Amino acid sequence: MYFQYGNTEIEYLKKRDAKLGEAIDKIGMIHRPVIPDLFRAVVYNIIGQQISTVALNTIWARLEGMLHDVNADTILSMTEEELQSVGMTYRKAGYILNFAGKIRSGEYCPEDLYGMSDEEAIESLCSLKGIGRWTAEMILIFSMQRPDVISFGDLAILRGMRMLYHHREIDRKRFERYKKRYSPYGTVASLYLWAIAGGACD
Repeated sequence: MYFQYGNTEIEYLKKRDAKLGEAIDKIGMIHRPVIPDLFRAVVYNIIGQQISTVALNTIWARLEGMLHDVNADTILSMTEEELQSVGMTYRKAGYILNFAGKIRSGEYCPEDLYGMSDEEAIESLCSLKGIGRWTAEMILIFSMQRPDVISFGDLAILRGMRMLYHHREIDRKRFERYKKRYSPYGTVASLYLWAIAGGACD
């Protein structure tokens, strides 16, 4: 499954921002996979913090191979050492076990996030050990498919903006101006800024 968007979002962004519109035309549709299951998405994003996508996918494949189904019960059947053995740090293993414990005890219910605003959902996710704002924003995008999320804490987003608009730096004020311009389809703008940062318009 991929992040869902179409002509409505594309045409809006093209009308709002000519430079982004040119990039959209050059790049075409972007197919970014999503993880609809929130438990799996949280675990995946904790593992993926500060490592490459290649390393993340390797660790995730090992974890799925070991557990077959990544859920609270299967995670809690493992020790911290067993989780670490697939390639993650002990700290991340501890965070994941803590999260799984909260799910099984009923202390935390991920489904509640769907009834929250973006900021409320981010705040709720940040109450979990090991999750900061950037990770929470990625969960909103790549699991919940929220339409208007663009992360100031994402270095590739900022690099994409610098490249697209030829700025030496993107400070908070400038970022907020672009964020407002993209709204209510900031997430689709994010997809293109990531692509630009990766050289899609070179």
